[in-house]
Amino acid sequence: MTDPVPPVRRPLARRVPDLGSLELLLAVARLGSLSAAAREQGITQPAASGRIRAMERLLGVGLLHRSPSGSRLTGAGVLVSGWAGRIVEAAAEFEAGARALRSDRDSRLRIAASMTVAEYLLPGWLVALHDRLPDTAVSLLSGNSEQVARRVLDGDADLGFVEGVGVPAGLDAVTVATDRLVVVVAPGHPWARRRRPLTARDLTATRFALREPGSGTRQVLEGALAAHGGPAAPLLELDSTTALKAAAVTGAGPAVLSDLTVTDELAARRLVEIPVDGLSLTRELRAVWPTGQRPAGPARELLSLTVAPRAGAGG
Repeated sequence: MTDPVPPVRRPLARRVPDLGSLELLLAVARLGSLSAAAREQGITQPAASGRIRAMERLLGVGLLHRSPSGSRLTGAGVLVSGWAGRIVEAAAEFEAGARALRSDRDSRLRIAASMTVAEYLLPGWLVALHDRLPDTAVSLLSGNSEQVARRVLDGDADLGFVEGVGVPAGLDAVTVATDRLVVVVAPGHPWARRRRPLTARDLTATRFALREPGSGTRQVLEGALAAHGGPAAPLLELDSTTALKAAAVTGAGPAVLSDLTVTDELAARRLVEIPVDGLSLTRELRAVWPTGQRPAGPARELLSLTVAPRAGAGG
């Protein structure tokens, strides 16, 4: 013997009046007039009459006595209006709670960014954000692109900024800028007097001062050289762009950095850029957030400030 199939129940939203109709009924009870209630609710009297009739059909009882002198609730209408009052009050509490959540969300913004993005791009974006949202408190966590992705996925940041060869798993992204990696050396390095561009073979045969594994800069360089045998073992591994620049300036060896990060050093001749032929070292900088969770509040506002085409940098 098979078990009886339970009856299919319509969703509650189809079995009870909507919130607007309940508010209308309460207004009629308070004002004693359907037309006055319609005006208060911002609808026409025919629309108000239609709502009351639809509610009566749904509930199967009459709710109003209509007369030239006004409208008054039936006995059933009095009962329904009492229940409606509790529902409307609960809805008001719900709305107030949601408003408080939005207020808390909009009062702060947590950003995670690769270190060079944090140093060279975010300051300008945050100044513009402050002009729009002066009361929003901003906190910034910096790290390499892998660390940024983890922080966004773990819910420790509302918005992240990464660079590299692709979008980290579990994240949606939009490109906010591009930059170009350059090979730089101190003026005393033999390459500073080189007349021909470097080739991919030159790069794979050279030990560079590089960022640590997980850095977008490192990922892009390794990806560009993968078809040529990959880069040689690093001469140095450093976990910040500033440290990498300092090592290159002091002559520790050639380094690969974003062109934006070495603008001052190149202009002052503390570093020299060495051209590279036949190898693309251009990359995309991306804003990232958890898949399916489009940024909201201050995160959305900041995102709108970053999507204009511009030169970029990454760590």
